[in-house]
Amino acid sequence: MTSYDEETALIVVDVQNDFADPEGSLYVKGAEDILEFVNEQVELATEAGAFIVYTQDWHPSSTPHFDTDGGPWPVHCVAGTDGAAFHPDLEVRGEIVRKGTGGEDGYSGFMVADPTTGDEHATRLEAVLREQGITDVVIVGLATDYCVKATAIDAAELGFETTVLSDGIRAVDVEPGDGDAALDAMREAGATIE
Repeated sequence: MTSYDEETALIVVDVQNDFADPEGSLYVKGAEDILEFVNEQVELATEAGAFIVYTQDWHPSSTPHFDTDGGPWPVHCVAGTDGAAFHPDLEVRGEIVRKGTGGEDGYSGFMVADPTTGDEHATRLEAVLREQGITDVVIVGLATDYCVKATAIDAAELGFETTVLSDGIRAVDVEPGDGDAALDAMREAGATIE
């Protein structure tokens, strides 16, 4: 059972309209079903004095990340649009770390990559957590097989004790089984799946 304290951060990954709303451009099936659980975690973390941080895809309108520019994904989470906004039912009570702001591939909350060269650089997430004295992270959000997986693997590799709450995530499953494979990959990296 997950518990929160002042050395624990709850990381809420990309619970944005384009992913969490059935009308969103990259809707993750069942995403709206995690909102109540995620909000419960926000409440528990708040009560325990834990740190809460939200990642947010925040792309320019044109980027090699999008299929309109030769990339793999439909246009989504364009900065300042309703699709990029957090789902209106999500309790937002904490720091926000935006990713993909320069058109990078921003799967992990910790790291972005140039979509053409693959060059990686850090977001401010690790620095924010280190400043707060965080040792443990608890991860919920979207989507299991992309941004949750990448964030959890990076967190574990950076030395954070990492827990992913299965009731608070949903998978895209572009290929059947992608979500299950993502859980296995997170476990292999050292994350605990609860």
